[in-house]
Amino acid sequence: MESATETIKRIFGESSSPLGAEIAAETTRFRAVQKAVCPKPARTRLIAVANQKGGVGKTTTAVNLSAALAQFKSRVLLIDMDPQGNASTALGAPHASGQPSVYDVIEGRKTIAEVKRTCPDFDMLDVVPASIDLSGAELEVADLPNRNVLLKNAVDEFLSTSEEHYDYVIIDCPPSLGLLVINSMCAVNEMLIPIQAEYYALEGLGQLINTIGLVQSHFNPSLLVSTMLITMFDKRTLLSREVRDEVKKHYPSIVLNTTIPRTVKISEAPSFNQSVIAYDPKGMGAISYCEAALEIAERSQTVLQAIDARRNEN
Repeated sequence: MESATETIKRIFGESSSPLGAEIAAETTRFRAVQKAVCPKPARTRLIAVANQKGGVGKTTTAVNLSAALAQFKSRVLLIDMDPQGNASTALGAPHASGQPSVYDVIEGRKTIAEVKRTCPDFDMLDVVPASIDLSGAELEVADLPNRNVLLKNAVDEFLSTSEEHYDYVIIDCPPSLGLLVINSMCAVNEMLIPIQAEYYALEGLGQLINTIGLVQSHFNPSLLVSTMLITMFDKRTLLSREVRDEVKKHYPSIVLNTTIPRTVKISEAPSFNQSVIAYDPKGMGAISYCEAALEIAERSQTVLQAIDARRNEN
């Protein structure tokens, strides 16, 4: 039977048709992802996905990297710390006001084991949903002496008692720099920062790096910015390429080679309560997030060593 690549070549011949080349490249990348072996980290990686600037693909990145890693047979726990609950929606986790959620975990009424739900599309992906009730948590816990480590204590307790080993815990942070984000940063060892391929995104990046530095100094000295991912990338525009090159110049060792394109399917998927990995598995959005997940997995040993080195320094 004729392969997809052969069919494309037959239709477009040896012409330099950009459409033909794009379809061929997409097919090749999809096959490579299907055949790829995704290594598991030596121990659980705890990663917060954060950027105080809204609309940069933060939740989309947390959701689709979690789904991609789960598809590669890594066990993943996604914790939704955004009161909007968009990550919960995208992964099919019920999160109406009053339902068990991370709000109950933060306030100490329930454990993570009691509120987590399994994603309908991926058996290896569990979700701790967020509801709008979480928006009041910052004021309610503001006077507690341990207010910055409420989530950390819950995550540590869950991982130490869970019968299942989790390869990744991924936390979707709200687009702010408040107590919920500080709780998220204290609960993890790594930060993943999605950066939209626009110049405004670079302006907010400095502020976020400063905040991470403050958390490192006062609460979590082993915290490491391990990964940056360029999102909403349009290879046709000079602006996108310049932003990517600028970020790579300043952070060469942590920016992923993979970029996430701006596609309709990525935006559509949440309206069907799905990640783009489940909604459009052969599309460029899903392929790109799978490639990013592979890159993150392949860097595990280096990142874990860097975290250990930070711990030994402090």
